[in-house]
Amino acid sequence: MLNYASRSQAALFWKHIMTREIALTLLATISPISELRGGIPLGISLGLDPLFTFFIAVIANALIFFPVFFALRLFYDKLLYRIPLFDKYLENLRKRGKPKVEKYGFWGLTLFVAIPLPITGAYTGTILAWLLGMDWKKAFPAVGLGVVVAGVVVLLITLGITSTS
Repeated sequence: MLNYASRSQAALFWKHIMTREIALTLLATISPISELRGGIPLGISLGLDPLFTFFIAVIANALIFFPVFFALRLFYDKLLYRIPLFDKYLENLRKRGKPKVEKYGFWGLTLFVAIPLPITGAYTGTILAWLLGMDWKKAFPAVGLGVVVAGVVVLLITLGITSTS
């Protein structure tokens, strides 16, 4: 039987190990290249509970929306609007994209983010929403829902469960 001191040391050891695995999972998840497509498989391969890994990856990946969207807005408001060529390009892009945003908007952005392929995901979806002039209050739920769907797909694939089986 373990005494209190050795149980405490064992708990500290596992806490340290799990903290490292969680940190690595979060780093992979917030990376623009891998996002949760890399974070979920990594976390599970490091021994984290699959549902725990899913939840932390989805939350971290969805919350990327805010720094990306508002950094783009700030960067544009402070610098890019002063460049006439860029300002005209953005205005033209938003004007051309407006009918598509009105037609597909929420569901189009959700579907774009939900497909777990390279260059689709929270980062690209957020940039697309900003470029097309979508209101952040409408764009964030779309990106968030897309992240949840992508997370479910990645989790099921990682666990070896596919829709065809």
